[in-house]
Amino acid sequence: MKMKTISVIAFFCSFFLVSHTALCQKQDDVIKDVVQSIKTTDAKKLAGFFNSTIDLELEDIDGSYSKTQAEIIIRDFFKKSPLKSFTLNHQGSSDDGSKYIIGTYKTTGKEYRVYILLKPQNNKLLIHQLQFEND
Repeated sequence: MKMKTISVIAFFCSFFLVSHTALCQKQDDVIKDVVQSIKTTDAKKLAGFFNSTIDLELEDIDGSYSKTQAEIIIRDFFKKSPLKSFTLNHQGSSDDGSKYIIGTYKTTGKEYRVYILLKPQNNKLLIHQLQFEND
C-alpha cells in the first residue's frame, strides 16, 4: 500500500514539474515573439499578444484601448517612426506571475524607452501595458 502511495505522489510531482517547465518555456517563447514583433514592426503579430484592453502610452497618446484600436495606433506609430534598431535591455518577472520587458526603440533622430507588462490570463501571457517613452 505504501509503495502505491509513493508511486502516485511521484507521478503527480513529475507531472507538476513537466507542466511547470512547459509553461515557463511557453512564456519565454511569448517574450521572444513579442520582441521579434517589435524588431519587425509587425503590429498585427504584436496585437496578437494584447489583452482585450491595453494601457497604451506613446507620444501624444495615453489611455486604455481595445485590442483593435491599439493595433491601429501601433501600426501608425511604426509607420511614422521607422525602426533603426530595437534592443532588449532587461526582462523580469514578479511574484504574481507577471513578466516585463524593457527595451530601446531607435528611429531616425529619436530614441524611445519601451516598457511592456505581460500578465497571465486564462493560461496565456498577454500584454496589458505598452509604453514608448521619449528617451
